[in-house]
Amino acid sequence: MAGCGCGNNLKFDGVSKRYKTVLWIVIGINALMFFIEMGASVASGSMALRADALDFLGDAMTYSITLLAIGHALRWRASAALFKGLTLILMGLWVLGSTIHRVFILGIPNEMIMGSVALMAFGANVTSVLLLLAYRDGDSNVRSVWLCSRNDAIGNLAVMVAAGLVHVTQSHWPDLLVAFLMALLFLHSATLIIRQARSELKTTPLNSEQMACTIESSQRD
Repeated sequence: MAGCGCGNNLKFDGVSKRYKTVLWIVIGINALMFFIEMGASVASGSMALRADALDFLGDAMTYSITLLAIGHALRWRASAALFKGLTLILMGLWVLGSTIHRVFILGIPNEMIMGSVALMAFGANVTSVLLLLAYRDGDSNVRSVWLCSRNDAIGNLAVMVAAGLVHVTQSHWPDLLVAFLMALLFLHSATLIIRQARSELKTTPLNSEQMACTIESSQRD
């Protein structure tokens, strides 16, 4: 980067073979865990697991969008991040609505399935978080991946706590409360992603010198 004249004002945009490989691995982890958790949510009757399963599916889809956006102009990448933020809002609203509906349905979820699957999901998300740790301060397109993976790990811990409370109280309320809090977390992350994406959409596109710096950086990786 010496002699490039770019300074340190450019955020990492994902143009790196190493990052793309990491992203493919994370997409595979999320797709696999969606099928595992969705089956477990049906077997256990847990809304928290169902919300988490939907989150895994959403992440697999949005991370694929991230891959497609890498290498394109800043406006294109920011637009992709904006779309992901809007998707998170829809996901959060769906979980909220489903949770409210479940309030009126009796039934205690199977806490053993909840806890064991949540522990498995936590391990999967911690693996993703560690793989993405070096890329957490990138542009909105890259940062959205980090935020989603971080939120997933937090959500898994919450589901494990809910499983313990369901066991102690023999009530479905801990499960519903965690599903509700996860929905709020989706909406909060969506706000952060959309805010950064809108800010980037207002900026001037990369000039030719900055583009040369980005290409040189990717080649060095």
